Amino acid sequence: MSQQMKVNRPPAVQQRRRPKSGWPAITGLLLLSALPVLGGVLRLGEVSATPGGSLPLVSTAALIAHIVAMTVFCVLGAFQFSPALRTRHRWHRAAGRVLIPAAFIAAASAIWLAVFFGGPPEGLALAMIRLVFAAAMTVFLVRAVIAITRRDFAAHGAWMTRAYAIAVSGGTQALVFALWTIPLGEVDAFGEAWLVATAFVINSVVAELLIRRRTNRRMSRVSDRGALVS
Repeated sequence: MSQQMKVNRPPAVQQRRRPKSGWPAITGLLLLSALPVLGGVLRLGEVSATPGGSLPLVSTAALIAHIVAMTVFCVLGAFQFSPALRTRHRWHRAAGRVLIPAAFIAAASAIWLAVFFGGPPEGLALAMIRLVFAAAMTVFLVRAVIAITRRDFAAHGAWMTRAYAIAVSGGTQALVFALWTIPLGEVDAFGEAWLVATAFVINSVVAELLIRRRTNRRMSRVSDRGALVS
């Protein structure tokens, strides 16, 4: 009996692998966030340089809140994609207590700026697209909070991934614009709206593929455990 236990033990031990650091994913997400974060910092500089600018005081406050909260969510949220850090429950929970409020502020301020859009009429289409995805991000965050209160960690991670994909779409928008305008030239306001929508859709599709990949891995681990038990 003891010899049989020694023979059967190694496969179970092999299943306990150290979680991956996830640094390639973190680096990629930080690079993707770099352009919109830099743009937000420059925009904050413009707002501070012209305190009596064209925006109303409330919209100026919403803009500042959006830039700061979105920067926190994009930069700190990138580290939540590290499997090694996710296994450290103290880190994950502490970061989550910062990320979720920041994400709600970023989404709510984006909705405010879109609803109370005060730009030229040709920019209304772009504002409405941003409104749709900011509202979707808010719904995803609410679903993530509901999931974590029910201790459904898989669903929580999936909904937060969807919200994060929308948040970092600013970097994807810059890439889409570059790929379009370099060979084909500048676009009008309507074309800009469609390119922004394309970037949102690309990120959402990538998020769904990542969620499906996680689900398949989870199911595979459960299946392997069942095979070991049997």
